[in-house]
Amino acid sequence: MRGEFLDLGGARIYYYAAGTRGAGVPVVFLHGFPTSSHLWGDVVPLMPRGHRLVVIDLLGYGRSDRPMSHAVDIAAHAERTVALFDELRIERACVVGHGIGGGIAQTVAVRHAVRVSHLCLIDSVALDDRPIVGGRLARGILPVVRFFPAKLLLALIHRDLSRGYNERARAEHSIDLYLRPFGDAAGREALVAHISAIANDEVAEVAREVAAISCPTSVIWGQHDRLTPPSIGRGLQAAIPGATLDVIAGARHFTPEESPRKIADAIASLLERT
Repeated sequence: MRGEFLDLGGARIYYYAAGTRGAGVPVVFLHGFPTSSHLWGDVVPLMPRGHRLVVIDLLGYGRSDRPMSHAVDIAAHAERTVALFDELRIERACVVGHGIGGGIAQTVAVRHAVRVSHLCLIDSVALDDRPIVGGRLARGILPVVRFFPAKLLLALIHRDLSRGYNERARAEHSIDLYLRPFGDAAGREALVAHISAIANDEVAEVAREVAAISCPTSVIWGQHDRLTPPSIGRGLQAAIPGATLDVIAGARHFTPEESPRKIADAIASLLERT
């Protein structure tokens, strides 16, 4: 496993590569809000051999640069993901997305269909129905959020994220890790930029076009996900032709952390589909 930075349009994006190259298509993993590549740490070692695995910290998360003047809406993340494909000479890949990362994966699959061999959506947002941590964030409260002290804003997000875990100890460890980059004033500004981008994102056109996705698609959901309810997963399965739906019994939102074997096995099954 090796990690390094790529400069994409003037911003450094961190990624690490794992797995073994072979006949299998590469697999690219996209986390959501407000997590990082840590989300996939227990899934990657369980993946089948013969696949190049690429795990990304999206701009503004984990080790990647803070957004600064760069856009962090779903479309911008999707275009940076395709730029990363180009830099790493990946022609086509299985794209795996969790939460907002699932929205990014859908956007790549719609706007750059030839680059996506398989699509895996895990506890994902749907692009026309995007609940996020803290509930449905109305545009009207964003000016107020901008004045929240960093500690208050992080405490509110920490409380909601904890609802996505069954295991309290894991929740405390992971949430602290995810929120660490946002702990100072500059981090708060980055966090508000992410929330604003999610609340104001205009992706209705992409949402209407998911019915055109033709690659093998797997939808995977935690049975008791309270952050992105299972009804969203059923809607995605119905909207994407040929999509399958796997529900992980007893699981909540952070299935890649708490059910890594089931996630890895589901991705492996997807990769066998043509």
